[in-house]
Amino acid sequence: MTTHADDRDYWLQTMQRIAKPVLEALSQRKLKERMPVEAKLDDRELYTYLEAYGRLLAGIAPWLEHGPTTGAEGELRGEYVRLARLAMDAATDPQSPDRMNFSEGYQPIVDAAFLAHAILRAPTALWSELDDRVKANVKEALRATRSRKPWFNNWLLFAAMIEAALCVIGDDTWDPMRIDYSLKQHEQWYLGDGMYGDGPHYHADYYNSFVIQPMLLDLLEAVGDRYPEWAGLRERVHGRAVRYAAVQERTISPEGTFPVVGRSLAYRFGAFQLLAQMALREQLPDDVSPAQVRCALTAVMRRMIEAPGTFDAGGWLTIGFCGHQPEIGEPYISTGSLYLCATVFLPLGLSADRPFWQNEAADWTSRKAWSGGYTPADHALE
Repeated sequence: MTTHADDRDYWLQTMQRIAKPVLEALSQRKLKERMPVEAKLDDRELYTYLEAYGRLLAGIAPWLEHGPTTGAEGELRGEYVRLARLAMDAATDPQSPDRMNFSEGYQPIVDAAFLAHAILRAPTALWSELDDRVKANVKEALRATRSRKPWFNNWLLFAAMIEAALCVIGDDTWDPMRIDYSLKQHEQWYLGDGMYGDGPHYHADYYNSFVIQPMLLDLLEAVGDRYPEWAGLRERVHGRAVRYAAVQERTISPEGTFPVVGRSLAYRFGAFQLLAQMALREQLPDDVSPAQVRCALTAVMRRMIEAPGTFDAGGWLTIGFCGHQPEIGEPYISTGSLYLCATVFLPLGLSADRPFWQNEAADWTSRKAWSGGYTPADHALE
């Protein structure tokens, strides 16, 4: 196994490989000019650029906010903060050639929510240090999504996340009803043992990690104190997330693979956003050490990112699960969609001296189990 220092370096290198083409192009207002659009439907150019930016930022925001300020990594972080802020201006300035679509079609509510999630995860790096002109444009862009009606499923959380961000950034027009409806509806959709339905029914996919549980956690973190009934949800939502993180860790095979099941598999290791988030929060299950999560996620990352065809000749992600597999992409998938994989990088928001990065390499549950090692019994959440 690699050392803990090697692992952090690898994560940083992989994060840069994914993020640099998007942030460099958008900061120069040339994203629409440079980014290819691989898709099955011709309309995806309306949405793919906001997908790329919002989803990427949602994953790297904790590092932008809490990463080091000195040394080589501090210098790198400072450059990426600069690029991200320039990109925020380019994405929301009405005069920018890269001004993104926040109001046409249904999709913008999804990726405006990922952008809002990024702001909640990095309120200094991605909000308070912006100048007033950019702040006004961002608020206007987020408010524009209110003309989009979310579907009766995980999309309710997108509307809620946008309103939570508007609340936190001081927009007096924020609507608590959209948050309240989403929170209460997801309580009704809770199925047991750490799992929510995606709408009224169970779906065998990774949407509890792509969207549902990370957004529920951060909604309640951001605005939970606004109403007693919201605050009262925190303990239950947290307990479910801990259980789901335990399930996620156990799905990673000894070889660093995981089940190829459900839709949106082209998001690759974004399937482990919830596990990564619980590592970031340092709230992993009792029988799951930070080091074993680091090693498990590193193994998954290596299996996927190093597969031939994962990137095109220009360094942009291609549609696929392990390499270039365009057949795996649903009609709503395009190049920008793929950047949800960046949510695996949430633990980079932990400083290098935390146990996640400092503890020696450790086998994860399935690796221990399939080699005859110590394997704690698994129990459902009561």
